[in-house]
Amino acid sequence: MTGTDTTATTTANPRTSTTPNSAASPADDGWARTWGASPHAPIEAFGPLPSFADTTLRQVVRISGGGQQVRLRVTNEYGTAPLAIGAARIALAAPDGGIRPGSERVLTFGGKPAVTVPTGAPMLSDPVELPAPALSELAVSLYLPEAVKSPTCHAMGVQTAWTIPGNSVDALALPATARSLPLQALISGIDVRAAAPSTTLVVIGDSNTDCSGTTPDTNRRWTDRLAERLAERGGTAVCVSNQGISGNRLLNEGLGEAALARFDRDVLATPGLAHVIVAIGLGDIGVSYAPRDGSGPSPEFLAMFPGAPVTADDLIAGYRQVIARARARAVPVYASTLTPYEGDDIYTPEGEQVRQEVNDWIRTSGAFDAVLDFDAVWNDPAHPGRIREEFHAGDHLHGNDAGCRALGDSVDLTLFQ
Repeated sequence: MTGTDTTATTTANPRTSTTPNSAASPADDGWARTWGASPHAPIEAFGPLPSFADTTLRQVVRISGGGQQVRLRVTNEYGTAPLAIGAARIALAAPDGGIRPGSERVLTFGGKPAVTVPTGAPMLSDPVELPAPALSELAVSLYLPEAVKSPTCHAMGVQTAWTIPGNSVDALALPATARSLPLQALISGIDVRAAAPSTTLVVIGDSNTDCSGTTPDTNRRWTDRLAERLAERGGTAVCVSNQGISGNRLLNEGLGEAALARFDRDVLATPGLAHVIVAIGLGDIGVSYAPRDGSGPSPEFLAMFPGAPVTADDLIAGYRQVIARARARAVPVYASTLTPYEGDDIYTPEGEQVRQEVNDWIRTSGAFDAVLDFDAVWNDPAHPGRIREEFHAGDHLHGNDAGCRALGDSVDLTLFQ
């Protein structure tokens, strides 16, 4: 970090601001989503996934808000066959993929220790008593007795998973036979229920919400930093659910379904939902206006992003849809401005013009309940179309650890009361 001020201007909109929900909806029965990872289908370009047959899949995640009870959301939403789970455990995590002795809990589904998740469906586990402090790490272990066809996953989430031969859900430490996977799979949410009411802030975004440029397994996403600040603040607990997908777009399918297509599932269906941040749209612009004369991305890369090029008006219409759907649930919705990207191979002056038009609308239209000016945090004052050198991950597009921390530090916590 330098001595330069990188504080974002958070602009509230008094005309449209609503009072944030002070507690979870009664229908949520006190549950709040404390961790999330948006599911999507396997991506062939990233290579094949293991079959997982007769394998234990162990994953470690850091939750945001704490609670006395937890439950797990398993996902087979992009599977092409039923998903058999032979055993499942959740525990407080120890270093290097281990679990703390005595903290492990058997997860059941409808009272049974094994379950078959239907094709295309998610499934919630039964609640278990597990005191889990805010910002603690949990280890989730699933024994998969049969091959998994088209495993639902979350790629590029800067989090490691491990596979272990056989049923090893009770293993306190990873054996020498464990193998690492650079992704998350078959889980998409952890909910907590605490003695006092908790709420959830959902952030829907792309790779700069997924924070694919940060150091893996260190929880240095900007949403992680925001969760730390909210936990340090005290008062009513506000959990943070990161629903970013690297390569995702607002309007068209890319890596994962478009944000408009997944908004109901990944945002509106969230237990404890009280606030929404929309941080997406740069991918729509970048792909639409990327060079196609051989100086930009490869044709194979561009082929992963179907759909006609989009205009500023197209994106604004998409944002208005998100706003309307959030407001129908009486949930305040905030937006971040789109960050600079000059220097990346998708950059063109035409795309930059659209980014500036969209950012001007986000800042001045009053359509959102507040604006998080991430562009102001990241842009280089000497060259505003570029990210500061100390903030990008080497590609002039994605934030590094310092850049994502600066975003997390810039958010006005008074929005989340």
